[in-house]
Amino acid sequence: MIRLLIADDESLLRMAFRMVFEAEPDMEVAGEADDGEQAARLARHLRPDVVLMDVRMPGLDGIEATRRIVRDSPRSRVLILTTFDLDEYAFAGLKAGAAGFLPKNTRPQELLSAIRNVAAGEAALSPRVTRRVLERFAPQMTPGPAERDERLAQLTAREHEVLVQVARGLSNAEVAAALHLAEATVKTHLSRVLVKLGLRDRAQVVVFAYESGLIHPAAPDR
Repeated sequence: MIRLLIADDESLLRMAFRMVFEAEPDMEVAGEADDGEQAARLARHLRPDVVLMDVRMPGLDGIEATRRIVRDSPRSRVLILTTFDLDEYAFAGLKAGAAGFLPKNTRPQELLSAIRNVAAGEAALSPRVTRRVLERFAPQMTPGPAERDERLAQLTAREHEVLVQVARGLSNAEVAAALHLAEATVKTHLSRVLVKLGLRDRAQVVVFAYESGLIHPAAPDR
């Protein structure tokens, strides 16, 4: 059973979400919050699997609430809801540690699928979409030389190659073809990369690659 926390300041929208989720046999709504402060507090108390997070709320906004949840309730994963799929809130949400983002006009079945993916430990969007967001807002980032990030020194040469390919937005199958590996081997390497770098999912791999200076927008990968 996937336990959900709905954070949105619009009570009618929360009610609509609850109706959709509670109609699913594998989901239950553990709680609701109408601002970021309450969302962070309830996440610590209720320990939901997924937090559905609005960003424009009174008081503490959804981005700061996401940071607090990622820090204080690491088992709870945050799915950001945005007005547009490439707005600044999507970018800020990813940097804050969200597992992904979706536009508010997403179809119910797509939202349910995203929630199940997030609960299973996957990102709620493709690495390519993540990279599009980061390239658009890359001027706001201050990447440092990749060689200065000590975490990269933990990776084997093959794990480093997999990291770069995933950060470019390739799927496991595409990485396998590019590196002449079995897809299962790519999954194993990626799992080790996530553990060694302390990352939660593929979306965070892309964020890390930009922030560390490993790859650059509109430039060949190094």
